[in-house]
This record gives sequence, C-alpha cells and structure tokens, in this order.
Amino acid sequence: MFVARGIVGGVSVSALDERSYERRDMASGTVLTQAAAFGAAEAEAAADAAAGAFPAWSGLRPQERSALLLRGADLLMERLESLCVIAHLEVGATPEWVRFNVEVAQATLRQAASLVDVIRDDDVEGGPPGVRYRLIRRPAGVILGLAPWNAPVALAVRAVAAPMALGNTVVLKGSELCPKVHETVAQILIDAGLPDGVLNYVSSAPEDAHDVVEALIAHPAVRRVNFTGSTRVGRQIAEMAARHLKRCLLELSGKASSVVLADADLDGAARAVAHGAFFNQGQVCMSTDRIIVEDSMADGFIARLKVEADRLCGDPATGQPLYGHVISPEAAARLHGLVDDALAKGAVLVTGGKNAGTLMQPTILDHVAYGMRIYEEETFGPVVGVVRVADADEAVTVANDTEYGLTAAVFGADLLRARKIARRIEVGAVHINGTTVCDDPTMPYGGVKASGYGRFGGRAVIEEFTEIQWMTERDLPDHVG
Repeated sequence: MFVARGIVGGVSVSALDERSYERRDMASGTVLTQAAAFGAAEAEAAADAAAGAFPAWSGLRPQERSALLLRGADLLMERLESLCVIAHLEVGATPEWVRFNVEVAQATLRQAASLVDVIRDDDVEGGPPGVRYRLIRRPAGVILGLAPWNAPVALAVRAVAAPMALGNTVVLKGSELCPKVHETVAQILIDAGLPDGVLNYVSSAPEDAHDVVEALIAHPAVRRVNFTGSTRVGRQIAEMAARHLKRCLLELSGKASSVVLADADLDGAARAVAHGAFFNQGQVCMSTDRIIVEDSMADGFIARLKVEADRLCGDPATGQPLYGHVISPEAAARLHGLVDDALAKGAVLVTGGKNAGTLMQPTILDHVAYGMRIYEEETFGPVVGVVRVADADEAVTVANDTEYGLTAAVFGADLLRARKIARRIEVGAVHINGTTVCDDPTMPYGGVKASGYGRFGGRAVIEEFTEIQWMTERDLPDHVG
C-alpha cells in the first residue's frame, strides 16, 4: 500500500487531524493508497505558500528557471520504473502508456524551458512626441492546476510547467483516483531543485473535492486556473472562476472523428485509427470515438480495422491486454450500456464487446447512426462506432454533428482535398493521415465548443499565464532637476 501526502512550502504534510481517504482497487476492493484528505484550510495554506514564494521565483533570471525545468525532465525518466508501478496499480496503466506519458512530460518541460528565449519587453510604435510606449510581460501570480487521472504524468506536468517557466508559482490539485502518481510527479519536480513553495501539491477525498477547489479558486493570490477533464466538471470550474473574475484554461471532453475518404490507404488508416481508438483503452480526451467512412470502401476498411483490433486483445499465452484496464467496473458497465443501446437500434457488432472485470476487449460497432447514444456521447473507452456516409460532404456534416470540438483526423491520398475537408471540421486540432492521439507540446492545443477554451502548448501559453502591462515613458523637461 502506498501513502500519499500533500506538499506545502516544500514540506511533505498530512491533512489536519491526519484525515485521509482510501484509493481502492475498483475490482478487488484492495486498498492501493492511503491519501491525505485536505480540506479548505490546508488548501488555502498551499496557496499561501505559493504566494510567499512568488516574489523570489518571479525575480529569478529566466535561464535559472529554465535549468531547473530541464533537470526535472531528466529526473522523470530516471524514475520511470517507480512511476510505472504506481500508475499500473492506481489507474491500470500499462508500462507503454506510462513511458509515453513521461516522454510527453519531458517534451512539455523542455518546451516550457525554451520560453525564456521568447519572453521579452517590447518597444512599440506610436504615442505623441516625447512619449515612448512599452509593453511589459509579467507573470500572473499563483496558478491553480487541476490534473486528471487518465494521463497522470503528462497532464500533471502540463498543468504546472509553463506557469512555472513564466515566473508563476503553482498549486497542483491532484486527482482523487491517482493521488500517489500526482504526489510523485510533484516531488520529482521539487527534487530537481525548485525553491520551497514554488510547486505545492494538494489532495482531497472525492466528497471534499468541490469545496477544496472552490477555496483555491477563491483565494486572492490565485490568478489563473487550468483544468483538464470532463465538460461536466469544466462547467463547474468555469462558473466558480467567473464568480471570482479569474481567467481559466479548460481542456475538456471530446468526440474525435476519423474521416476515411474513398482514396485513403486503407491499411495505414486502419492502423492509425486503431491506435487512436484503443490506446490506453480509449481513455484519452483525443481518442477516436467515431469513424466516418465513405460507403464505397467501408467493408474493406472495416475488415482491416477488425484485424488491428483483434491483434490488440493481447497475448493469448498471458491473457493480458496490450492497452490496460478501464478505470472501474462502473466504466465497463457504462460502455456495455452504449454497446447494448446501439445494437438494439440497428448497429452491428464487428468484434469485441466482452470484458472480464475492468479488462475490456477493443470493440467495433458498424452502422452507427443518429439516435444511438454512442453517436453523441463521449465513449472514453475501447469502443468505437463506424458511421457510413455517401460522400465527403456528408462526412464533414457528421463530423461536426457533435457538441464537442477537440480533435479529428482525415485520411486520403489527395492531400489538397484532404486539407480542404480538414479545414471544414470544427475542432481545435486536425491530423491528416495520422491518429487523433497526437500531442506535441510545441503546438497550441485545446478545443472549441463544449471541449473548452484556451490553449496549452507552444507560445499560446504566454497569453494564458502572463499579464501584459502598457508602460509609457516621458522625457523630463530641461528645467527639471
């Protein structure tokens, strides 16, 4: 059993009165982690510590902050094995998924470290005679980062890396489902040499999460909030932030479509779509949920996709799947509900559909149509629906027929045509002849519609986590002094 505590001002701390909660294995009931159950008072102390560390941290030379982040990137890989053990137990992640997480987290830290080369004050044109205009970039203050369980290393790092690089201090609120993973990530970054209070870690019991988050958002030192998670919770975060006039960055639920055009390379598309649909058991915000296929070649594509899905069911000698567990029996039951609803309304099961506890087979449903739950709802599991369409125009209509707008993919040999179609899809990111599960921290990433607003990655984070100050300078009259 693991023990997870909070980190406040560089010190590992328990909750008041030693309050804790148990993170249990959803299938067996075994206690995996005894985690500190912070309340509002302890959370506010973490924000106080971040506020206390802000003047010195923001006053450091950017190159000094950059060096610490680069050291953190190296330490993550050095401690990969321990992260694999913890993440496998708390969220059912495979070693391949954890390694992918760590690699993305390293790239995120290195990208954040590179921001020191692009942050500068600017002299600008304009102003009356004798007056100079300058635009000054300043760190915002204390940033609250709210990280999810599904990509526990990469998304915890993403919540804090750019804010710290830009001179802010941070409170990281971990997921109740992986408190030890998130504590470990925070401790690794602190071990890289962060001064006390620059990065603080808070955990809470599920029943206290709302109050703890609300207390942190309300704290006067907290100036920005970033959250990655469901649209349902994202709406609550946005409402809290609005009440306190705090800006927030929200990366929320998705319903990614992969559009397979008639001229696509079917073998390559099948491999990429299988990866997008089933990597980490489809528990990724950018996972492929719907496959939109031109009817003229749908049978050939689906046959190839079935081969890829069946291959992912695992090694028959061990019975272990390649892509891990779904997060809970309740999640498996919800996925079965989506499958049953679709079959009752005319969909056809191509492969999969069975599970053993939280181990669920990659599942493909053909002839998915409007009116089925799986047509509309985010799947967030290894179940994908195929929607057949007459042509590319109908494919775009179906791809946009969703409240979400995070990511999409288009497969076709004619790149100019594929690019024109991709431009018409209402999403924050679209990939031509590639999987929807694609992350590059050097690029701005986020959604539209109910998938949120704001952008992580690239130079977009400068706008998210700094303030811009307009400064004027006037020459003194000759007689002054």
